[in-house]
Amino acid sequence: MALPPLRTAVLPDPQPLRKVLGPGVIAAGVGLASGEFVIWPYISANVGLVFLWAAVVGVIAQYFLNMEIERYTLATGETALTGFSRLWRHWGLVFALMAVLANIWPGWATSSATVLTYAAGGGDVTVIAVVELLVIGVALTFSPVIYRTVEATQFVKVGAVVVFLVVALFLAVTGDAYRGLGEAVTHIGQVPAGLGAALVLGAMAFAGAGGGQNLVQSNWIRDKNMGMGARIPRLVSPVTGEDQAAPATGYTFEPDEANLARWRAWWRVANIEQLVSFVAITVFTIFLMSMLAYSTVFGAETASDVTFLRTEGEALNRRLSWFGTFFWAIGAFSLFAASMGICDYVARMVADNLKTVYLPGSARWTESRVYSLVVWFIVLFGIAMLTIGFDQPITLLVISASVGGIMMFLYSALLARLNRKMLPEAVRIRGYRLVVVLVAFAFFGYFSVLTLIDQFGRLF
Repeated sequence: MALPPLRTAVLPDPQPLRKVLGPGVIAAGVGLASGEFVIWPYISANVGLVFLWAAVVGVIAQYFLNMEIERYTLATGETALTGFSRLWRHWGLVFALMAVLANIWPGWATSSATVLTYAAGGGDVTVIAVVELLVIGVALTFSPVIYRTVEATQFVKVGAVVVFLVVALFLAVTGDAYRGLGEAVTHIGQVPAGLGAALVLGAMAFAGAGGGQNLVQSNWIRDKNMGMGARIPRLVSPVTGEDQAAPATGYTFEPDEANLARWRAWWRVANIEQLVSFVAITVFTIFLMSMLAYSTVFGAETASDVTFLRTEGEALNRRLSWFGTFFWAIGAFSLFAASMGICDYVARMVADNLKTVYLPGSARWTESRVYSLVVWFIVLFGIAMLTIGFDQPITLLVISASVGGIMMFLYSALLARLNRKMLPEAVRIRGYRLVVVLVAFAFFGYFSVLTLIDQFGRLF
């Protein structure tokens, strides 16, 4: 059955930046873990700062992708996933399943638990990770408005990380690290030997959000009542919220002068929100975390997994007795908050797609109920993986990041198609933004092919 056509409505009045700030912070906050706290510092600890140019490229590419995802939702109220399903009914399901495949592994909870044992001086990683997953399940199930819980958690996390990094600037980052930044400029376009295609793709994809997380910008700006998203019911707890059974199909607007003036104002504030939150926070944290790793453990004998963070913390404690423990505590909370954000966004993708495309008439299976079911599936699967001993954080994060890079390759092209075909002429993607999206498509496609060749080579 085809999705119903977009209904015509007036575009809601635009809001000032202070009222819409949040979705970009969530995107940066969820990303402040896999990429910023683990993968990029891990690369810098092993090869230096020469590859940081790629982080800037990755963040800029994601900024433009995020804005094309937001363009469709601001103009229609629908998520990009639903828009893809208008191009071909099952595209949304393909991306939802890929998001599950990329993020069902408990790599973030395991990393958080591991780092917490460093701060606490010991403990059972598996037990801590299981408790963290259960806390996430309960929090996301019983929050009356789920977006507010996720947003508040990420705001606290980002604030804590920024405070830590400002202190680190004065206490731990060395002059060698500042000089090493010059190598990132002189080595633009060069990939250090030994990183491997999967790690390169993962690092570029997770320079910021990455993979399916970018697509969920749609859901987050909709729950923030931005643009036509204000006309769509917000995701609430099926237990404590006012659940609604209506599918989240959207609207279009007449391209008259009044609506276009509102559109220009919404587009301007949405772009600024992404720049001052997602881009600024992400670049700052990737650079500072990488410089910190370079200042403390570059050239030293470090492990080939997430335990290199232990070496880094020990080096910080030698400089100032409490600073390494502070680093571990911030890291543990950062990775826990990322695990919550990832569980939230995967469940949002699946619930949005299943309810809107496959269960539009079901009064029993509301989006909120499907969401909660997926949350607990992720939590229980993660616990099962931990119980059988599949708990290598770096391996799990690289798997996730690599699948995320492949997703970005696919949806870059679909975004260009969607925003050229489905939107009013006056608000369609064009010019340099279209060029950037197509370049991102080619870039992620190239590294996706390299990754697949590399992984098949390892397998066979």
